Amino acid sequence: MSAPPPEDLVQQWESEQARLRQQVVEEDTEDWQTSPDFSGLERVGGVDLSFIKGDDINACAQLVVLSYPDLEVLYEDSQMVTLTAPYIPGFLAFRETPFLLEALQRLERNQPNLLPQVVFVDGNGLFHYREFGLACHLGVLSGLPCVGVAKNLLQVQGVYKSEEHQSQIAALQKGGDSFPLAAASGKVLGKALRSSDKSSKPVYVSVGHKISMDTAVRLTHSCCRYRVPEPIRQADCRSREYLRTHFPAADT
Repeated sequence: MSAPPPEDLVQQWESEQARLRQQVVEEDTEDWQTSPDFSGLERVGGVDLSFIKGDDINACAQLVVLSYPDLEVLYEDSQMVTLTAPYIPGFLAFRETPFLLEALQRLERNQPNLLPQVVFVDGNGLFHYREFGLACHLGVLSGLPCVGVAKNLLQVQGVYKSEEHQSQIAALQKGGDSFPLAAASGKVLGKALRSSDKSSKPVYVSVGHKISMDTAVRLTHSCCRYRVPEPIRQADCRSREYLRTHFPAADT
């Protein structure tokens, strides 16, 4: 049976996103989320996919779990995977989520005591064309609180890299400072966060699932030693290292 043409696939995926979008919870659901110092939070996860340069099919799917608040690695899982879904902008989750979900399910089966209480995703959540990015998708399917943290601004729903946006970035004085990313409708879809005193370039934080916007920003800042929150940074570093070790001839 041949794959459906892209138009059919896009319609199918749009319908699936709309269905799952109804299940997103945009508020705090866990006791630790409302604590000033996140008391009760012990494990934070990070996920990422890294590709061999020039190959957009074979990737290393990475899950790490760090202790909180010390941010020491408790668990890591590196798995080579073959992506089967095509890349279509706005639908990245359909390519990547199955493998990230498998990693979480593997951990839950084998070492459930290490399952993260929240997962940081290298990508967007509600800050998305249809308010359902990778962090939302993974959150709804896993049932875990998720936070989307993107390194680059997705220009979407009336948010642009304009002069005003640049001046707002320049006004972020210290780590922890942020400003809202409001859609043309006025709804705040995410926040630009200066995550570290050492980095003036912000990250873009948005709700994935089972967490509020303010808590997501506060938690992201508390997990940053550098610009990128440590769970995502460790997932990225370890997946790249895995590729370097197992595919030394390839330039990653």
